[in-house]
Amino acid sequence: MSHTHQLFLDHASTTPVHPDVLGLMLPYFGYHFGSTGSFYELAQRSKVAVEEARSRVARLIGADPREIVFTSSGTESDNMAILGAAQAHRSRGNHIITSAVEHPAVLHACRHLEHQGFRVTCLPVDKDGLIDPALVEDAINDDTILISIMHANNEVGTIEPIAEIGKIAREKGITFHSDAVQSAGKIAIDVAELNVDLLSIASHKLYGPKGVGALYIRTKTKIAPLLFGSGQEQGLRPGTLNIPGVVGFGMACEVACRDLENNRVQMTALRESLEQQVLQRIPGTSVHGAGAPRLPHISSIAFEGLLADSIGASLDAKDISVSTGSAPTLYGKHVSHVLAAMNVSPELANATVRFSLGWENKEREVRKTLDCLEDSVTRLRDFSKASRSKEVSIFTFPDKAHAVSAHNLLKDRGIPYALTAKPEDIMQLLCAHIALACLSSDQHTIGALLGEHGIDITGTHRLQPQCRTATKKELEFWAKVAEIKKGKG
Repeated sequence: MSHTHQLFLDHASTTPVHPDVLGLMLPYFGYHFGSTGSFYELAQRSKVAVEEARSRVARLIGADPREIVFTSSGTESDNMAILGAAQAHRSRGNHIITSAVEHPAVLHACRHLEHQGFRVTCLPVDKDGLIDPALVEDAINDDTILISIMHANNEVGTIEPIAEIGKIAREKGITFHSDAVQSAGKIAIDVAELNVDLLSIASHKLYGPKGVGALYIRTKTKIAPLLFGSGQEQGLRPGTLNIPGVVGFGMACEVACRDLENNRVQMTALRESLEQQVLQRIPGTSVHGAGAPRLPHISSIAFEGLLADSIGASLDAKDISVSTGSAPTLYGKHVSHVLAAMNVSPELANATVRFSLGWENKEREVRKTLDCLEDSVTRLRDFSKASRSKEVSIFTFPDKAHAVSAHNLLKDRGIPYALTAKPEDIMQLLCAHIALACLSSDQHTIGALLGEHGIDITGTHRLQPQCRTATKKELEFWAKVAEIKKGKG
């Protein structure tokens, strides 16, 4: 399956729609446009399609179709589970347990509940991102009404001991929710074996359309509605369903279930090949979470001495898409809360790139990625050395094409430079996200060359380059700024 000419390695962020999924969806945008709430034949065709989709989603996770409620996203599913369960059980207690590596959809929902008078215990993880079930058990008290621990982490891929935690929760009579948005469709899931009461999944993570998700609600599990309307989806999610999306989601689950083992083996092999070659060919690299069970498609790799945004921009110029997550620049962005919880140093957190594979990726694409990555890292490190203690200028461009043309023009001329991400200080400017860093002493020469070859620039800025490593003092300064902003300084 081809997206475009680009090499897409950010499947943990989203996935393309599978051809089988798109083919099934199309009639429901036009010919089968009826709403499920009416009794005439047109509406009943849509209702049948929705219920078939519900059965397909249920089969993927070993659930009963009656336990599936459709939502608009994994985020809505997480919010429905946490806020709904908290309100439903408030008369019994007000204590919630979660972990420091959860998705923001969970952490922010818990933070909201804290403002409503609930108490939240946020448990730490080990260096690989794993949660110790014993810590969960120790944190439980008489007021504990909800535990929410993700099935697998979206940044580093660590698979948590959910079945063991779920057993503890079941024995204590505590509602247990797990965010399986990243794991569903990638590894086998059986809600009975995991001992979960609530489980969130999302369509666009497993080759379905965006804008649709689901929440598994185990029979007799109580949650309060967050929205109110005509009573669709058991009264928990009122409003007219996104029928084309639901139908596509169901087919995506069907395809994922059918191809699960083959895809798992293929993606695991590609991930291991990628990691082994990176570690062998590029000095100063390390893999986060390597000591824990991981999802087959996610690899989180740190490149010592660099900033992830610069690596990402350099790869994007070569039409390779990766994620640099919430890695900060020198201009005040925050370190990934997941890596911080794993006690990864700020320097390595800054330098972390997430590569996430899909079933359509091939070994030849891994080889191409390695070649481009090695070249990018070498150029960035060489420029970092050349620019040490020297003033640096940043060229910005109207679009990616001009940035790439500038790179092609300069790469063999012996002038120190590097493609980098547009600095945070000028993020408000309307220009390409890829910039070019050079020594200020070479600014005039490079500017003249770009002009001679018809390469447009939007501006030149004298700034500290993002491709230079942040010093310890700088990192401490920005950490202090963040604390002051939170009112803790």
